[in-house]
Amino acid sequence: MKTFIKSTIAAGLIASFMVSAAIAQSLAPLNSDTEKDRIDWSQLEAKFGPMPKVPEGTKVGGVSKTLTNEYWRSLGEGYKKFGDKAGVTVAYQAAQSEGDQLGQLTIAEGMVTQGFNVLLVSPQTDANLQPVMEEAKSAKIPVVNVNDAVIPQAEHYVGNVQRDNGVRVAKWFIANRPDGGKVAVIEGQAGVFAAVQRTDGFKSTITQDGKFNVVASVPGNWDRQTSYDAATNILQQHPDLIGFYCNNDGMALGVVEAVKSAGLLGKVVVFGTDGISDAYASIKAGELTGTVDSFPVLTGEVAMETALRLVGGQSLPRVVSTPQALITKDNVAKYQGDGVDVRAVLMKDAAVAN
Repeated sequence: MKTFIKSTIAAGLIASFMVSAAIAQSLAPLNSDTEKDRIDWSQLEAKFGPMPKVPEGTKVGGVSKTLTNEYWRSLGEGYKKFGDKAGVTVAYQAAQSEGDQLGQLTIAEGMVTQGFNVLLVSPQTDANLQPVMEEAKSAKIPVVNVNDAVIPQAEHYVGNVQRDNGVRVAKWFIANRPDGGKVAVIEGQAGVFAAVQRTDGFKSTITQDGKFNVVASVPGNWDRQTSYDAATNILQQHPDLIGFYCNNDGMALGVVEAVKSAGLLGKVVVFGTDGISDAYASIKAGELTGTVDSFPVLTGEVAMETALRLVGGQSLPRVVSTPQALITKDNVAKYQGDGVDVRAVLMKDAAVAN
């Protein structure tokens, strides 16, 4: 019976996607990493001026992947922080798990019918919220796709360059393990844009000089226990492995436990992605080697600013790119600690990069 229900849900989602995709669209399918119509988050006010006046009573709906992952809770914190500052009502809801595609779709469709003025959506896959894009467009409700799956017909996207997450970690290996060696990847959910891009960025960069060999690349499905099990098997098969790159921090922390259980802490390095607080704590404790922080609270603030600028009538680039940084024990104090103004630090980073 469970198999039948899952098959029925999947068939329904695919059918909805095909119908929606068939509706005429002027936009080319979005690749948020390479889209040329883009602006860096740090340039929004410089290029578009102060926030426009937002109509009184504006309601913003945020649809997350799940609230069991700290990253998505932090993103919602950013929504609320900027929403409170702008004086708008913000509702933030999420599916029960990162695999509840139908539940997330139901939440998003409900927000369209409930009269929200703009939606911020973080799809579980590149396809499951596609029908909402068309429903919202018909209702003249702007939609902003916020990390990390990418709806191909999204008119607006806010998030980091997903490929660069993997590239940054690969460059660390190249700089810090000059002799090369065997490495492994724990991927996110199969087929999701962010997971594909992060993995490809890492693999293509680390294998360029022929010193590194990616001996395993397996899905961890954003799950800590699944990743622990996968890493345990990989370490048994490749006891001379020198490191892992994981598509998110929850999985990376599971891998750290597998490395500890194998007695290889300090010999096998582990990197994650997202920058959740547990990752920072693990780095400070000398266990997790590093994470690529994509600063979810700030990303939430930028996404809300983008949404409200759209509501206020501004025409913005299709992609607003948000910051990221590779965090290790060498620079952790720069981005987290007493008296650290992360926004100011990242503005300085952006000024140097631009």
